Parts: sequence; C-alpha cells; structure tokens
Amino acid sequence: MRLDTQYIPRVRSVGLDGVLVTFGDSATDTANRAAIAFRGAVDAQNWDMITESSSTLVSAFFRIDLSEHRFDDIADRLEGVLTTQNWEAAPLPAGRALWTIPAVFGGDRAPQLAEAAEAAGIGEADALRDLTTARLRVLTLGFAPGQPYLGTLGETWNIPRQKELTPNVPAGALVAAVRQVCVFAKDTPTGWRHVGQSAFSCFRPRGDTPFPLAPGDEVQFTEITAKELARIEAQVTDGTGGATREVLG
Repeated sequence: MRLDTQYIPRVRSVGLDGVLVTFGDSATDTANRAAIAFRGAVDAQNWDMITESSSTLVSAFFRIDLSEHRFDDIADRLEGVLTTQNWEAAPLPAGRALWTIPAVFGGDRAPQLAEAAEAAGIGEADALRDLTTARLRVLTLGFAPGQPYLGTLGETWNIPRQKELTPNVPAGALVAAVRQVCVFAKDTPTGWRHVGQSAFSCFRPRGDTPFPLAPGDEVQFTEITAKELARIEAQVTDGTGGATREVLG
C-alpha cells in the first residue's frame, strides 16, 4: 500500500440498507487508517439507526435501513462528522489490540518462504527478519469469516501472486503477496505464497468473540520450531494457537 494524496471522501448509498464512506480510489495506507478511524468515531456516537458497521481497505460501511431513514439526512450527518478533522491524520480508535502470534517459517510446514524471498529479491534470513519484526495492522477482514489482511510490509514485498493456484493450504497459514500477509481462516486454495504456519484460529463461532481480530489491531509474528507448533496444535484448544493479546491505549 502506498501513501497518498488529497482525496475528498465520498458518501454513497449501498442498495437499500447501507451507506458507504470512501477515503480513496485505491488501497493506500492513509485511506485505510482514515476508514478505520472514521468508523470508530461514528460507532462511538451510538447512532440508533446503525445496526452494523464494518470497514474495507478504503471505506467505512454502515448498515442503515434506508426505507426508514432518508439517505440525504444520513449523508448530511456523516458529512458533519467528516468535517470535524482530517481523517487521514486521525488517530486509530482506542481499545485496539496487539496480537503476538507464534508461527513456523519455512520447512515442510511453510514450504514457500524461500520462493517468496527470491521473488522479493532478498535472502531467506532477511525475509524471516522482515516477517517477524514488522508490526502489521489488520487492514480489513474478508474472503472468509474473520480472515485478516495484514499490512503493510516494505516495498520489497510488493511481490505478485503466483501464476498458478496452490491447490490447498491449511487453516492458520501465513500467505504473502502485494506487501500484505493473510492468516487463513480455513483450508483453501490460494495464489499467495505460503511463508508461515500458525495454529491461530481467525474464526471461533462458539466463542464469546467469533472474530478475535478487528480492523486496526496490530499483529506481530514470532518464530517457533515445527516441534513447538505441533505441541501447540495438540495441547492448546482455545483457538489462540499460543498467541498473546495486549490492549493498545
């Protein structure tokens, strides 16, 4: 994700039950921060007509029944919030979390680390350093329930997706492309390269918080051995995969 620009936010209706506030035409770091910050600010005001909110890479979405509430009135109210500050420079919401997630990198459990490093033009040791020292932000959730898109890695990691799909990678896999890392919520085919493997569960339907990660949270990976991962998989049954959570601010 590149840095941006002077983009004028847009407020638009989405079908019959949604309003979208967009902060960029392409995925940029500032647009993503703005979308997360704006959503948090509106949520904090507890508007009665909003039944659900979410954020994408560049937008904040609010579910509102537009048959009951006039879009123009909602748009005016959202525009009022937009004028209160420069959202590209706004702080992220309070209550975010820093997750430290143990993972294996390379070897049989994550067989494409070397390939990803080669695509990035760096050595495998440098790739491992990059992946375990970066504090990545949860940019958005998508593709599968609770699945995070994490960013943003350095420009070196602006590597393309593979030309062919890997038929299947397991839940908890760390896959990399286009300066981002995903932690897969379930077994799935992918065009991203499988660089790490965790036991972290992104979707816990029986838990108090089915989606443990939220946009704006931060994630840092820590390297463990394949033997340690096997122990976690056998003994840790709460879905955390040995991860720790620290509240930020």
